[in-house]
Amino acid sequence: MFKEKIIVIKGAGDLATGVAARLWRSGFPVLMTEIEQPLTVRRTVSLSDAVYDGETTVEDMTARRAQNREDILDALKDRAIPVIVDAKADIVKEIAPFAVIDAIMAKKNLGTRMGDAPFVVGLGPGFTAGEDVHAVVETKRGHTLGRVIWKGSGIPNTGIPGEVKGIGSARVIRAPGPGSFKGVLSIGTHVEEGDLVAYAGYLPVPAPISGMLRGLLHDGVLVDKGLKSGDIDPRDVAESCWTISDKALAIGGGALEAVMVAVNSH
Repeated sequence: MFKEKIIVIKGAGDLATGVAARLWRSGFPVLMTEIEQPLTVRRTVSLSDAVYDGETTVEDMTARRAQNREDILDALKDRAIPVIVDAKADIVKEIAPFAVIDAIMAKKNLGTRMGDAPFVVGLGPGFTAGEDVHAVVETKRGHTLGRVIWKGSGIPNTGIPGEVKGIGSARVIRAPGPGSFKGVLSIGTHVEEGDLVAYAGYLPVPAPISGMLRGLLHDGVLVDKGLKSGDIDPRDVAESCWTISDKALAIGGGALEAVMVAVNSH
């Protein structure tokens, strides 16, 4: 029903992958853009890893790295999700999609405009519905998570990660200094506070709390001091490392709702 209505999602991290899942499973062809060296932490539930590995699978979705329009069309024919390295999303002009969804999660608008496609959605803070996008989807945990905003903006960025079992910032692993990132442990490993999980250059990166190592940067990523490099889930549930999160699916549901409203109005 929707096979001609291509959706371009800018970004292919864990939240963008939740959006892709809702749209792709509903029958929309999905194309995702990424940067040359994605900084995705929750890589096991993010289609961005196709940039590094050529192909990756999250739940029932397979993504392939695409180099050009021909690769994109070949992937779409196979019901795969093409991921193209295109930091400025120039492919939008070439593909002329039905909708563009900015899921970069930069906390500000890096160039998305209402004129980019017949329907444009922004996730989270940095966008204003009716000005630079047609709709905004709330990304902050709480009562309004996943709600579609048709006029105005989402909740401003607080800079503080949402709490899990009462733990917020402390569950985030940050690089202690600059250098090339190298993981020591694998995502899905239980860690105790202080365990060595990676190196940033020659500097050891310890686990800040005990729990499940739910996210870690790809080996070889160049990091600066303070860069988010990993994530520990104090709930310590291994399944959470391999399945799309409740938050990502809620945001994806909001994006699907917004797109369906647009489809029905065109």
